[in-house]
Amino acid sequence: MGKIWIFLSVFLISLSTLGQSVQVEGYFTQDSAKLGERVGFVLKARYPESSQLIFPDSLYDFSPLVLLEKKTFISQTTEGQTLDSTVYYVSNFSLEPSVFLSLPVYELSRYDSITYFSTEAELKLKLTLDSIPEQPVFQENNVYQPIETTFNWLLAGLIIGGVIILLGGFALLFAKRIKAVFQRNREKIRWIQFERKWKKLTGLLAQNPALELADEVIGLWKGYLESITDLPFQEWTSSEIAEALDDKEIFKALRSIDMIIYAGKEAKSEEATTYLFEVAKIKYQEKLNQIRNERATR
Repeated sequence: MGKIWIFLSVFLISLSTLGQSVQVEGYFTQDSAKLGERVGFVLKARYPESSQLIFPDSLYDFSPLVLLEKKTFISQTTEGQTLDSTVYYVSNFSLEPSVFLSLPVYELSRYDSITYFSTEAELKLKLTLDSIPEQPVFQENNVYQPIETTFNWLLAGLIIGGVIILLGGFALLFAKRIKAVFQRNREKIRWIQFERKWKKLTGLLAQNPALELADEVIGLWKGYLESITDLPFQEWTSSEIAEALDDKEIFKALRSIDMIIYAGKEAKSEEATTYLFEVAKIKYQEKLNQIRNERATR
């Protein structure tokens, strides 16, 4: 019985001596940190060269801290003693005023392992604001603050493209109507210009049946009819014009004015110019009806 107690005493003393031979130290690289700030935790272990130690890896639970990175260093051995060190970079997301961390180091033996913990290291929470007011005070500012905006080229291109397509479709859909309106307005303007100039020249001719005025009146009338009928009135004689229009009265009217031009005779031109004006007006109305009918049949 006494031998058993002696054996147990020797075994316990050996374990105590072996435990004292491993020294573990852990501490934060700073005493306080902001919420989520990256902080280093240094874990060191000094042990006999013959021992084999393992440091915790990423599978270890570091809560309430979060492990970001583990950085190890090459072991250093001096006079039979080995020094291992590792830096664990962690972040604190706890709102507690202080958090504590103690990490283990595992010594491997033949049949089991022994765990050594470092002393608890404290990390205080550093608040950005000293205190939060119960009722926040907002500073009044009614000055207009311009906001920088970038030009949206894609949206502008889509809008321009849409407008072009819309205008193109509108032009295709109403092209005939637009063309007819343009032609009708052109003929109206041409008639107004002809009528104004005709009344002026025929009035002067009635007062003074001169050769130059008679020639200008005939030229004005032929030029207008040629423009709305596409017939060569300027090249035709009076008889050819009367035959083309199938109207003998036109020949008489033109003949009356030709007497002033070619025979140098004075004659009353009011009746002749009035009839020629009515012929021109009829041709003008026929031109408008032609434009209207062309639009309706297309």
